[in-house]
Amino acid sequence: MRSISVAVAYYSGYGHTRELAKAVYDGIESVPGARADLVDIAEMTDAGWAILDAADAIVFGTPTYMGSASGAFHAFAEATSGRWMAQRWQDKLASGFTNSGSMSGDKLHTLQYLALLAAQHGMHWVSLGLLPGWNTTTGSEHDDNRLGFYLGAGAQTWNDQGPEAVHAADLTTARHLGARVATQALRYRQPAAA
Repeated sequence: MRSISVAVAYYSGYGHTRELAKAVYDGIESVPGARADLVDIAEMTDAGWAILDAADAIVFGTPTYMGSASGAFHAFAEATSGRWMAQRWQDKLASGFTNSGSMSGDKLHTLQYLALLAAQHGMHWVSLGLLPGWNTTTGSEHDDNRLGFYLGAGAQTWNDQGPEAVHAADLTTARHLGARVATQALRYRQPAAA
């Protein structure tokens, strides 16, 4: 089995999304044969671009501000246009996660934006792959996928609390996403049987 690399390209305005990025990283690293790299797009360097270009998969992460990805993430997305023109990310796997202060906060729109960005690059989107939690009378806010997203991982953190307040269930959901992307990347990159 050959090893694969998965990059987590994220922006975090207040530290909440960074905690989710670390959880995605941990999920990737938990899969034998997978290696993770964190790329903070607010501090993008040539080395960061090289990590993204070399990765087998990229997991995009951004807070949801005013119903969409953050302005900083939009600037990063625009900066990928040269890679789009050269089709450098063609056939990589992709996925995404987001966080906002509200339970909904239009996070679905942000996940759709991330999936569309990946599609424009010719990437293959990996969904969360978890049934929704906290949707029965026996469920609780401690269930994985407590907010019920399918396209990627969605998290909710109170606006008036710091990064340490990211909900534990949202962190385990993010870890699940990282492990799922790494597992799918290993399957996708295996040579076909002769």
